[in-house]
Amino acid sequence: MQKYILMINFFLLGFLCEAQQKEVVPSPAHVAWAEAEIGVIFHFDVVNYVPNYNWQQWGSHPPASVFNPSKLDTDQWIQAAKAAGAKYAVLVAKHCSGFSLWPTKAHDYNISKSPWKDGKGDIVKDFIQSCQKYGIKPGIYASASANGYLHVNNPGKVQPGGPLTQQQYNEVVKTQLSELWSNYGKLFEIWFDGGVLPIKDGGPDIAPLLKKLQPDAVVFQGPSDAKNLIRWIGNEEGRAPYPNWSRSDFTTSATGTIVIDGLNGDPNGSIWCPGEADFPMRTGWQGGWFWKENEQRLLSVDQLVDAYYTSVGRNSNMLLGIVVDTSGLVPKEDADRLAEFGKELSKATSHPIASIKNIAEKEFTLELNTNQAVNQVIFAEMIQKGERIRKYRIDAWIDNHWIEIAAGESVGNKRIHKFKEIKTSKIRLNIIESTGTPLIKNFAVYNI
Repeated sequence: MQKYILMINFFLLGFLCEAQQKEVVPSPAHVAWAEAEIGVIFHFDVVNYVPNYNWQQWGSHPPASVFNPSKLDTDQWIQAAKAAGAKYAVLVAKHCSGFSLWPTKAHDYNISKSPWKDGKGDIVKDFIQSCQKYGIKPGIYASASANGYLHVNNPGKVQPGGPLTQQQYNEVVKTQLSELWSNYGKLFEIWFDGGVLPIKDGGPDIAPLLKKLQPDAVVFQGPSDAKNLIRWIGNEEGRAPYPNWSRSDFTTSATGTIVIDGLNGDPNGSIWCPGEADFPMRTGWQGGWFWKENEQRLLSVDQLVDAYYTSVGRNSNMLLGIVVDTSGLVPKEDADRLAEFGKELSKATSHPIASIKNIAEKEFTLELNTNQAVNQVIFAEMIQKGERIRKYRIDAWIDNHWIEIAAGESVGNKRIHKFKEIKTSKIRLNIIESTGTPLIKNFAVYNI
């Protein structure tokens, strides 16, 4: 009898373990990040002052003395970001050149060796203070995979003839990340552009530092054993694939240099690792990420709004690249465009005809009272409980019968459908497939 009881207990234990494995949900950091929806990322480096500099030509790095912005104002940066509706901002504290925007103790190629503020300045500190002043959540980008000054190429390997050994460079990385993660307060997002060289291939051990110093930050392209990971969506155009699931069996390729499988995510994926859609608001020189006068063009307001629909509207965050010119300011035309974008986005998403919140049903109808013009639906799941919706259909009551106007698979934090204008008195959401009871955070209809 005890044998059978033991077998039953093992069966039940296995069943429970399987159920637990299938219940993949976001961390509180993931939820806060998803709800922020829009972020910006600022690029500013020595290449702005020496446009022909190629960081992969070892030993050709410009001297720190070239970096000398005359009007630098991080308040102006963050005001421009806030006008666009951004809730978080990431500063590129060290790009591929290796020049560091804070007075790092790891090496001499940094802001303290420039003439700006007589070598006593710290752009990272100024940036963090501006974020705090204007209620924007701060993030830091510091590439571990490339450093022209120290002859380090993707994916974080010291090249032959470089000034340091691989182990010495690993210590530089850990020193710099420790400074950035210890000296400036709590960070909302941490960016590893190009990923991190795995330990097995000779790379630095980063995950313990993250856990110790910034356990609540979301981490883009970080080490696979880190918490709160987010993933790349596969392009720099603000266009997430669809369907786009927050669950996945992939994070980023180990080195960050290989396009990974699974860009859509997987509704049955083993981890919560949502996508972030990063793209620059300029095109042209340096991909539009860094400023250069007369050699780039701005995206139009319509293009920016469209990118919101194809990123946030497909369950991805939108991370918009903003340039800083050689004076140390966001150019006026860029700041104006950001404000225009923010106003247009508010018009398109802030004033629903009707909405309903916190519904736990597989089917429900939103009454509009009278026949009204409708051309947009926005809805969201309560992602704290995971992604439960697997297939859905949206119908409108037209000429005394239901007509399908939209359908899809993934929803997650936000799904937006735009369609040709119709006139209807009620809209119905029908969850065709789900795991458990679908939990709808918000369902709203618009005429824009």
